[in-house]
Amino acid sequence: MADDPKKTGFLSELFAPVGGFGVTFATMFRKLETEEYPEVKRPTQPRFHGRHQLNRHPDGLEKCVGCELCAWACPADAILVEGADNDDTPGGAGRFSPGERYGRVYQINYLRCIFCGLCIEACPTRALTMTNFYELADNDRGKLIFTKDQLLAPVQSGMLPPPFPMVDGLEERDYYLGKVTTATDGQRAYVEARDAAAEDESAFAQGPGNPGAAVPGEHDLVHAADPTAAQTREGANP
Repeated sequence: MADDPKKTGFLSELFAPVGGFGVTFATMFRKLETEEYPEVKRPTQPRFHGRHQLNRHPDGLEKCVGCELCAWACPADAILVEGADNDDTPGGAGRFSPGERYGRVYQINYLRCIFCGLCIEACPTRALTMTNFYELADNDRGKLIFTKDQLLAPVQSGMLPPPFPMVDGLEERDYYLGKVTTATDGQRAYVEARDAAAEDESAFAQGPGNPGAAVPGEHDLVHAADPTAAQTREGANP
């Protein structure tokens, strides 16, 4: 004999007001899984899309060639790139990457970035990758515009800080074929001589009788240099 629909409806209506509390009672005695962030941080996945990084070749030269393909691929228009020519001639700005050009200005606006990774796919030299770093929140909007000096990978063991010439006898394509494993002795000698000359020039600028002083007796000679991203109007963060 089937149940009386009237009785079934009556019981449902009777327990309906307290039926929803069953979920609450069922979870009251479970073990909590609260993560004590930021003291305890859950590891991210290997291919997590976090903060970007501009990579270097094993000798320290930059992989970015200033092609701007990442900026064109960005759907949020969050990337600004300005390329410049490498200049190995005496008195030139120097060489920062293999080949003809390098990224003189590189900025990513994390107020716009949606972390889609399309810029990574567009990069022909694997210069731009995404790290696992995700703590980017800040109370100052200006600090969320990252410049090249913030995005560029640090100089690691076996590398040298640019500018300096490519490995003697190799071409640009040899870098991307993996034929460069570390900085050579010739490159190290070049960087040491460059740094020594810079120290001498700095000492001369601070010496007495500075002809470039705006006020007689002052020592404020400013030597012209290729501006970095942080020195441009777009990249100046407070």
